[in-house]
Amino acid sequence: MNFRVIFSCIGIALLPLMAMSQTWINEQLEVKTKSHLTRVMRSDALFLERWVDLPQPQFWRKIMQLSPDSCLVNVARTRQILATLSNATWSRKSDAEKAAYKAELKRQFQIDSTEAIYITTGKSDFYRFHEVFPSLGEGIKVFEDNQVDPWFAQAILLIESPAQLKKSISGAYGAFQLMPSVARNYGLTVNSSTDERANFSKSAFAASQLLKQSCIPSARKILQQTGIRYTEQELGFRLLVMHVYHAGAGNVAAVVKKINPQTTVMDLIRSMWITTAASFGNNSQNYSQLALAAQWLLHDYIYSTCDEISPCSGK
Repeated sequence: MNFRVIFSCIGIALLPLMAMSQTWINEQLEVKTKSHLTRVMRSDALFLERWVDLPQPQFWRKIMQLSPDSCLVNVARTRQILATLSNATWSRKSDAEKAAYKAELKRQFQIDSTEAIYITTGKSDFYRFHEVFPSLGEGIKVFEDNQVDPWFAQAILLIESPAQLKKSISGAYGAFQLMPSVARNYGLTVNSSTDERANFSKSAFAASQLLKQSCIPSARKILQQTGIRYTEQELGFRLLVMHVYHAGAGNVAAVVKKINPQTTVMDLIRSMWITTAASFGNNSQNYSQLALAAQWLLHDYIYSTCDEISPCSGK
């Protein structure tokens, strides 16, 4: 592979500079493969702030790479991995055998008897990073054009419905998994004959407006009430906004109130992973963990497959 790292930004006209924040440009990489030239947001904070050292992102990184015919036996609260099994092996066990197996693992690993043990199936069939990769630059552009932090475009595209148009049980649909009412609120047509959530650009616009008008202001308000110091470019704040996007401001406010954080946004996010309140449950706890794992895998994908990587300084 002809891999080169260069320090000028090729093809800067791809995105209109007038629509960019200087901070966002400095966080971007322009990456080139044989068939694509696109932009992505850097993942430096994952490593500098040691998020990659935490067991939860490590766990989901493995799940995202694991075949759906396999599963990880893990501690629900900490995501400590206890064993890897085939789904067929697990399915063949009777309920009594499954209970006995979990009890033996708790004894073997000296885990408290009150801890829940989960069996989590591999999801490499769902997280198709190589397929969603070409759309990241387009999502980043739409968000920048609407003066919304483009990190959110990348994060949502990686974990919500990567390279797929699947409708969730709740009715969310499209690349940004918007609910019908939200999509209509931002000008999209959603009815029995037409669903513009399938249109990437329109869906990206609606998602950017939802973040700008609701999610980001709600995250600011929640943090201001805690007295925690933060910046909107730090990863912890971005993850909190992602929780609002997924679970709603009311549920996030409820769990933050229950935690009553006193230190940093990073500590708050980690506490949210093991705390429930209102309708903020297991799926909500997982959301920022998934975002971290996906960014980590994107970083690996870029540096293992791209032919040219250019830090974009906006000069």
